[in-house]
Amino acid sequence: MSDPRPVETDGLTKRYGEIVAVDRVELAVETGDIYGYLGPNGAGKTTSLRMLLGLIRPTEGSARLFGRDPLVDGAKALQGVAGFVEGPRFYPYLSGRRNLMLLADYDEPRSRSRIEEVLELVELRDRAKDRVGGYSHGMRQRLGIAASLLRTPRLLLLDEPTTGLDPAGMRDMRDLVRRLARERITIMLSSHLLNEVEELCNRVAVIRKGRIVYQGGLRDLLAETTVRYRLQSVEPERARLVCLAQAGVDEVAQTDGVVTFNADGEEAVAALSIALGQAGIGVTTLAPETVSLEELFLGMTGGESSDHDREAVAL
Repeated sequence: MSDPRPVETDGLTKRYGEIVAVDRVELAVETGDIYGYLGPNGAGKTTSLRMLLGLIRPTEGSARLFGRDPLVDGAKALQGVAGFVEGPRFYPYLSGRRNLMLLADYDEPRSRSRIEEVLELVELRDRAKDRVGGYSHGMRQRLGIAASLLRTPRLLLLDEPTTGLDPAGMRDMRDLVRRLARERITIMLSSHLLNEVEELCNRVAVIRKGRIVYQGGLRDLLAETTVRYRLQSVEPERARLVCLAQAGVDEVAQTDGVVTFNADGEEAVAALSIALGQAGIGVTTLAPETVSLEELFLGMTGGESSDHDREAVAL
């Protein structure tokens, strides 16, 4: 019998009156994943994470962490699980190290022995004696991860870990997530930042207005949608006309001397290549265009931007 998944949900639903914040969500996070939970702001990501951690009760359905339901098994369901939702909170007048000491005492005093180790891992050891009130936003985010690591988790849940960070801080956070993954920690992170998910995650779920519209491998998602081709030629207008006349080629467009089109498979592209040669048109590039994650995201979310703001209660 295989080990239970780190995260699994069954028809997870949350309603606030007539507003459906999360609608029958089915998630399956496998051991070792860096799993991206992607959607516009207000799509239901944070609500989902709150239900996973037992912070709010689902209207319907269930959530399990390593096979345990927080509403049934209580604190036992959170063994080996850590993270933060909507940003970590600390006593600003205490040092980073002192905050971690207090958290260790509240949770498991033996985890005090890990404080220096986790400070080193998140690269805060040199600032551990300073008051948290003087930390940058990025430093507080890293301290939040340090606090999560005190209990030696097997699963780390992170809610928008790079929100509000400058480019350098975002890079540092991505590097930290990669280091944690190498420590064999399964990571589930919610994000509305497309490049973050594309750079970090091996599997994703895309949520739109509380519903999952895709779940699976990121590479599979990108591969399935590579249907448009890019043609560069020394005679772009003649090349465009040849494309228009070619069977199996449609949606032909020309922008700034570059011709793009859709094709019914590789045979149609091969036939077009032959037709261009017979017409004596020199071709410098003829290649499939990889659809970006942003294009996929906008298609799946009905054109909602990552800054889309639904009802605040859906958060």
